[in-house]
Amino acid sequence: MHTKSLGVAALLGLLGLAAIAAGPAQAASEQVGEVSTAFRWVGRNDRVVVEAYDDPKVQGVTCYVSRARTGGVKGTVGLAEDRAEASIACRQVAAVQFSAKLPLQEDVFTERMSVLFKRLHIVRLVDPKRNTLVYLTYSDKLVDGSPQNSVTAVPVPVGNPIPLK
Repeated sequence: MHTKSLGVAALLGLLGLAAIAAGPAQAASEQVGEVSTAFRWVGRNDRVVVEAYDDPKVQGVTCYVSRARTGGVKGTVGLAEDRAEASIACRQVAAVQFSAKLPLQEDVFTERMSVLFKRLHIVRLVDPKRNTLVYLTYSDKLVDGSPQNSVTAVPVPVGNPIPLK
């Protein structure tokens, strides 16, 4: 094996370890739509995408997240770093049912925003006093995360108390 091949193999191994260390996402996203924000001569345009995330432990709650996606050649092949800005709106879309007891705070979903070091998070917090689910979105980075965030809340009917761990 050549030295160059060894370097590529080592890099692929590190990428695999990073994916394992990051852990699996607990919920899957579904793209609802997108709008183009800047024309690119080569590759996809820069755009804002809107994705829907169904909470895996709370049936009847869907979160809609809008965020910027970088286009161009790097964005098309997945090497661009997306901006750390996102907006979230969660809504009750059906009767709320809980499939498990909930911790007071839990990552519901995480997704990479760059090749290695930047991730988007959606965190569910429980406000038991108000029987409300609070969802927060933010991004972090290995060295310096972003303080930019967005929050939304879904009140649960009084007759349906949130089961806590």
